[in-house]
Amino acid sequence: MDIAAICTAQGEGGIGVIRISGDNAFEIADKVFKNINNKKVADMKGYTAAFGKVCDNGEEIDEAVVLVYRAPHSYTGENVVEISCHGGIFITKQVLRAVLNNGAVPAQAGEFTKRAFLNGKIDLTEAEAVIDIISAKSRSAARVALFVKDGVLRRKIDKVKEELLAQAAHLSAWADYPEEDIVEVSDDELFETFNNATNVLQGLLDTYDSGQAVKQGIDTVIAGRPNVGKSTLMNLLSGYEKSIVTDIPGTTRDIVEDTVVLGDVILRLSDTAGLRDTDDRVEQIGVDRAKKRLEQCGLLLAVFDNNQILTDDDFELIESAKNVTSIAIINKIDLEQKLDIEYISSKITNVVYISAIKGDCREELTKAVEKIAGTANLNPSEGILSNERQRLAVVNALTSVEEAKNALEMGLTYDAITVSLEDAISNLLELTGESTSDEVIDRVFHNFCVGK
Repeated sequence: MDIAAICTAQGEGGIGVIRISGDNAFEIADKVFKNINNKKVADMKGYTAAFGKVCDNGEEIDEAVVLVYRAPHSYTGENVVEISCHGGIFITKQVLRAVLNNGAVPAQAGEFTKRAFLNGKIDLTEAEAVIDIISAKSRSAARVALFVKDGVLRRKIDKVKEELLAQAAHLSAWADYPEEDIVEVSDDELFETFNNATNVLQGLLDTYDSGQAVKQGIDTVIAGRPNVGKSTLMNLLSGYEKSIVTDIPGTTRDIVEDTVVLGDVILRLSDTAGLRDTDDRVEQIGVDRAKKRLEQCGLLLAVFDNNQILTDDDFELIESAKNVTSIAIINKIDLEQKLDIEYISSKITNVVYISAIKGDCREELTKAVEKIAGTANLNPSEGILSNERQRLAVVNALTSVEEAKNALEMGLTYDAITVSLEDAISNLLELTGESTSDEVIDRVFHNFCVGK
């Protein structure tokens, strides 16, 4: 079955691209595309282009450039034709309709990449990296996804898997054919294999949270009593006036949200109402929402006024900071110090000194956030797990390897060790998609956009 879809974003643009993939992609393209040199698409070499016009039922739709990719040297591993026409919602839909009228069917979400996976062009981790590249919100997130797409994670997993397979095969052969002249299994060799696998798998798990901070971001709350500079800080990090700033306490009455990038970390920021007791019912609702959000956040930026002594509201915020990962922001350092910074430092480990009004805080705050997120020393080229599916497969594989190691240490039979080894291998095969259910595969590609 030949599939087709618009592969560029919907809207006005320089070009729009319609992709066709399948055994009859060239024949379908020839029905709608007329080369100015009268050469058929089916006769073109792979990785070549031609200029002409797209027509449907004899009616000219647009000028276009056709690119040809011959199987198996294409994204999907099938014959692929890409028609580049003028960008725009109407024109691209007209070209797509012409293609569908001549034999193709609409591609489902992620179907091109799914075919690439099913045709052995990429494994499941590389397929998932494609959507990560598309949805990347920062340079670091894009780099992490690109390395996975290039196979860094797959090669690391393959190395562990092959070593475990070799030991499992040796154990099975030695146990099943005792009369054959098979070299006896070495415990030292087994321990070395198990330790190597443990180091690699545990290393992937250790960088998972840092990778998620780069990819998905951290749910971050800016909190503090009124007029300490929360909204000024929010605007500084956002790069524009997201929050209203005045010297009137209680100006911010509801949660104001934005997403910013600090260094290698995405912060999903929430500027909250000033923490204080108030008789204003509307403001109190904002305060209550702020306190609830504070309890649920992944990172708290607790803001204090360097020019004011600590109040009961400040002490309450410091107590709340014990329950979440926090950075104390000492604002207005350009003014006389009246704040008990020593007390704050004794309760909150990470302290940053800023003058938000002067805009001199970003560098120091970036360092503190990267330190907390663990991204300061994160190396994307080492391969990083992309999602919870991958993490769970590695957790299960690591558990099985540790069970095999414990069985060896306890002197259990090689049969028991082999069972654990096979479980570990099975989980690694599920990670790469070499052995996994159709339900898992469908769930992975359900998150893709149509056209990719």
